[in-house]
Amino acid sequence: MDKVQEEIIEEFSVFDDWLDKYDYLIGLADTLPAIDPSHRTEQYLIQGCQSRVWVDARMEGGKVRYAADSDAIITKGIIALLIRVLDGRTPREILDTELYFIDAIGLSANLSPTRSNGLASMVKQMRLYALAFAGKQAAE
Repeated sequence: MDKVQEEIIEEFSVFDDWLDKYDYLIGLADTLPAIDPSHRTEQYLIQGCQSRVWVDARMEGGKVRYAADSDAIITKGIIALLIRVLDGRTPREILDTELYFIDAIGLSANLSPTRSNGLASMVKQMRLYALAFAGKQAAE
């Protein structure tokens, strides 16, 4: 069981209406770790997102640390949730983590198809960073 994902599911369970969940998601945008302004470039831009989303990752003490930004407030809230779950874990833990909270809070069911594609692209990019770091660790 994943403690952070369970906390997120609990937080979203207090809302009956999806509009309230969207409001909560928008509020989460403020919790996003700030990305270095020099990383708001094409190199860090996630392909497959309708809005612009930049994600950066670095290794710190064997753990992956993420930072991100987006020009769309709901997308910013979504990436904040992903970072909350995946940040500070080892590359292997990130690759092994099943992100079940996405379905449990009804996120995938209530996003437009373009936002759902964007969500999948964000998850894919975060896992690719972890995969690259895992490869570097194995080579050392």
